[in-house]
Amino acid sequence: MSMREEVSAGGVVLFGNAVLLLRKFNGDWVLPKGKVEAGESHEEAALREVNEETGVKADILKYLGEIHYTFKENWDENKAVHKTVFWYLMQAKNMETVPQKEEGFIEAKFVHLDRVVDMARYDDEKEIIKVALDEIKKKMKRNK
Repeated sequence: MSMREEVSAGGVVLFGNAVLLLRKFNGDWVLPKGKVEAGESHEEAALREVNEETGVKADILKYLGEIHYTFKENWDENKAVHKTVFWYLMQAKNMETVPQKEEGFIEAKFVHLDRVVDMARYDDEKEIIKVALDEIKKKMKRNK
């Protein structure tokens, strides 16, 4: 079995007490993320993908961690892709969103911290959101 490595980066993007989610045409809510291009740092890729997919400009606050998973390429059972996604907690500069329609995103919106874990479609993204929420709570305590 042959294995292809793929590296992506994405963001848990904060504005006030809400986190940015994207809705795909099939109804799934996901975090913005995408492939790291040649010559790009993980941070640069994460910021670029957030901006491309959602229209939001953001700053990185903190590295949250990485997720690994392996999946089969649909057309060939013998080829697998090992994917690593690097996640960053980000601060949005504004709330205006422009979802990237040609990528199949029909909506981008900031969802209240209390609801965002339930709305996220994928378990690995739920886990990263939980890590981000812990960081946000720590930050709020320090700012009191």
